[in-house]
Amino acid sequence: MASSPTRRLILLRHAKSAWPDDVPDHDRPLAPRGRRDAPAAGRWLRKSGYSDYVPDRVLCSTAKRARETWQLAEEKLGAHPPAEFEDRVYGASPADLLALVRLTSADVRTLLIVGHEPTMRELALELAREPTGDAEAEALGRVQAKYPTASIAVLSFSDRWAKLGPGLARLTDFATPSDFSAGHGRRA
Repeated sequence: MASSPTRRLILLRHAKSAWPDDVPDHDRPLAPRGRRDAPAAGRWLRKSGYSDYVPDRVLCSTAKRARETWQLAEEKLGAHPPAEFEDRVYGASPADLLALVRLTSADVRTLLIVGHEPTMRELALELAREPTGDAEAEALGRVQAKYPTASIAVLSFSDRWAKLGPGLARLTDFATPSDFSAGHGRRA
């Protein structure tokens, strides 16, 4: 029996947000640094993944800072995948996000979620299997240490979306804004 094609789940934490007075958390916009980092994230996805990191579908939190992150990243991505602004991503737990991921259509090979901390980090750590090499171990260690704004984790697996669960994916890449400006990622 042939193996299933590789699927990728990309977890993009929204870029740095501002903290204006009297603005509800959901409506906070990006800060100037976030406006710089979000397009850089899109460029990094386009260049680092050799088209494997260009998503077929995007699930984005409805929070203003997440929507702005996706809009700025998409401008530099070189593609315009269907994006769904999903209320359930804002304030989601890792289990909530995993439930949404499991509903993904079989024709989607690469799914990108634009979300929030601590959920992005927790979901990446939950799904990542034990590292099998130095690059995977380094990526896992970096995610364990910190998941800065505008950071991207890439998880790969070879099964249906509905089967994705704890410890079943390879953490193949993790990049932060400092990696974007250096022009490289941490591909495992």
